[in-house]
Amino acid sequence: MKRAKTAVSVAVGYREKSQIMSASEIDRTLVRLAHEIVERNNGTEGLVLVGVQRRGLPIAARLAEGIAGIEKVKPPVGSVDITPHRDDSKKQPLAANATLSPIPVSIQDMTIILVDDVLFTGRSTRAALDALIDHGRPRRVELCVLIDRGHRELPIQANYVGRVVPTTVQEIVEVHLSEVDGEDRVILCERG
Repeated sequence: MKRAKTAVSVAVGYREKSQIMSASEIDRTLVRLAHEIVERNNGTEGLVLVGVQRRGLPIAARLAEGIAGIEKVKPPVGSVDITPHRDDSKKQPLAANATLSPIPVSIQDMTIILVDDVLFTGRSTRAALDALIDHGRPRRVELCVLIDRGHRELPIQANYVGRVVPTTVQEIVEVHLSEVDGEDRVILCERG
């Protein structure tokens, strides 16, 4: 059975190869990840979820809702903008009057669950760690990703993984979320 085309397009120069996760699969995966986070951290005390902008933030918010359903306490959710910390653009120090990404609480001595949609080379995660340090010194940082597609260039590994998806370097994984894209699904795309 052919699926109807959706309004969300894939990256320029790529075509959709296959769907990796449906909306219901994303939901079930986030429920499982919320349980894993609660279990490994013995609850929510000292826990802060920080999403990597752009799609890490809605994933972090959904995880916080899931955790609240389990523990009856919703952990704070914030976000980090990794743009000034990326190593693939000219590195410029933060201006003295620059505003930090919104994190609603102090992260000093807290356990941070850093949330992103796709883990690939590890460079975005490294930039997110740098962005976090601008906010203070957390007690511990754990990484939670919806998709781990391999091909690491840095020694970074996620503590919580929704799904491992083997890919080639020529393929990309796109996570579409209703908060950003108007739909929930994860697709594998190839140059085309």
